[in-house]
Amino acid sequence: MTMTHPVTGRRKTGGSVPRNLWPAGAAAVAVAAAATTVIAVVGRALGAPIAIDGEAIPLLAFPMFTVIAGVVGIALAVALAHWTRRPRRTFTVTTVVLTVLSLVPDLLVQVSFGSRIVLMLTHVAAAAIVIPTLCRRLPTG
Repeated sequence: MTMTHPVTGRRKTGGSVPRNLWPAGAAAVAVAAAATTVIAVVGRALGAPIAIDGEAIPLLAFPMFTVIAGVVGIALAVALAHWTRRPRRTFTVTTVVLTVLSLVPDLLVQVSFGSRIVLMLTHVAAAAIVIPTLCRRLPTG
């Protein structure tokens, strides 16, 4: 849909932002933060040291970074809903690419095999919770 902004006169391509995007996104981020923490706890219990270059990753880092990335994801969804013609597709493609890219550092750092698997699993689990939740609420175009 293409509209003209009533004040600026500029063309706007996109639509309105769904009202339930922030609350649903926040709930999904909270669930994802809990899931990444559980994955880290289980990984440690199974013997994965979850350390980078010999320095242990604090358990609180998992929910903290999940929340930060989740809020960025919600903001991205809001922006794409507002400024793109096909926000659901654009968000899906963008976030899947970003999720894959988020795995690259896990492949490059000096960690044990178990730590690498746990770290990568936390990225994929958080994405698997947050991305579909936000996608379902974005307009198709």
